[in-house]
Amino acid sequence: MDFAVHFKRILKRNGSFVLDIGGSWVKGQPTRSIYQFELLVVLCRELGFHLAQDFYWWNPAKLPTPAEWVTVRRVRVKDAVNQVWWLSKSPWPKASNTRVLQPYSSSMRTLLKKGYKPSMRPSGHDISSQFNSDNGAAIPPNLIASANTESNSSYISYCKDKGIKPHPARFPKDIPEYFVRMLTDEGDMVVDPFAGSCVTGEVCERLGRRWKCIEIEEAYLQGALGRFKAHSKKKKTSGSKDRQEVVYQIPKVGGLWRDDTKSKKLTTGKSRR
Repeated sequence: MDFAVHFKRILKRNGSFVLDIGGSWVKGQPTRSIYQFELLVVLCRELGFHLAQDFYWWNPAKLPTPAEWVTVRRVRVKDAVNQVWWLSKSPWPKASNTRVLQPYSSSMRTLLKKGYKPSMRPSGHDISSQFNSDNGAAIPPNLIASANTESNSSYISYCKDKGIKPHPARFPKDIPEYFVRMLTDEGDMVVDPFAGSCVTGEVCERLGRRWKCIEIEEAYLQGALGRFKAHSKKKKTSGSKDRQEVVYQIPKVGGLWRDDTKSKKLTTGKSRR
């Protein structure tokens, strides 16, 4: 809260404060702490921030933790989602979802190709003819799927060459880039007060935003220098793509469910992810 007072103070009237905050478990028992929700309430009710929207970062590569409750006692499922609170000083922060559009799904592309007849769905939703309009891309949901699997990046290589231990809790570039794109214009100032390895700075440098990254651990900043030195030397190979489309899928609930008692054998045996 001491920091948050100053976050609000330095924000422009139409600026945004984005907080990625992981959950926690109550020590010694399989129940969740609600600290991040309590923090959200205090930020809004006591400091006057507005909750522009809540986002959820799903990390498909997250290990099945906490192990005690997930893989040993098997009484909980793995915790793979972080809350991302998009807070603002004003109810009307600068933003545009047109800068974070995502490709249409294969089913949507098929629908657009074959055409769609306006009708009333069984759910009661009235789908109008506008649903058949091809706008080139889809508006994304507030669920961001991005696996944290960095292992051979230029940052990692730089740290290895210099004998520097990489930051242990880096997040993928997609997370800050999503909000930098959506909430700022070229030339705007972005401040990351807990910068770590300066992922935010690297993203801003590439997107033409001014930026300041603040980090108390000098060793993390020594490694972060590699993000910018490597950036200036980066070469593209012929025919390579800047980004490769990766689609993560969540299996439909109940894929292994059975109505008889024989299904119990599916829950026995060695622990597995």
